[in-house]
Amino acid sequence: MDIILAPDVYVNASVAPGTSPDRVVQRVLGQHRGESTATEWVLGRVAAMLAGLPAFKDEAVQRQVELIRSFVKVIPEPRTFEPEAWSAAMVASAKASGVSRVVTDHPDLLSAEEVEGVEFVSTDSWLLEVTMPPPVP
Repeated sequence: MDIILAPDVYVNASVAPGTSPDRVVQRVLGQHRGESTATEWVLGRVAAMLAGLPAFKDEAVQRQVELIRSFVKVIPEPRTFEPEAWSAAMVASAKASGVSRVVTDHPDLLSAEEVEGVEFVSTDSWLLEVTMPPPVP
């Protein structure tokens, strides 16, 4: 996998089946189980965001985060990040994962497009990219 998923993609997939984030998560985690990575910061943000939704009770949040954890390799973070440090945390997570792209629908990240050599790509753009046929030689 040449990408890492941002917390918003996991959350949107958790609450909106059939959407682009859900299709990304299904494709990445389903076809590449154990190949994709996440950090504790990513999983912590997923838990915090889901906990803020009335439909997700504590036990449902815990089950959802554990489900995600079962599909990814949790890698060590190079340093600790505050919850609001999305850009810095995702850049560090991507670099620690050895990838140069983050799939996200977070508007602040997408408006940056690239930070420190890490590119931010929307779920729609990534889905289009992976479903396009390879170029003709």
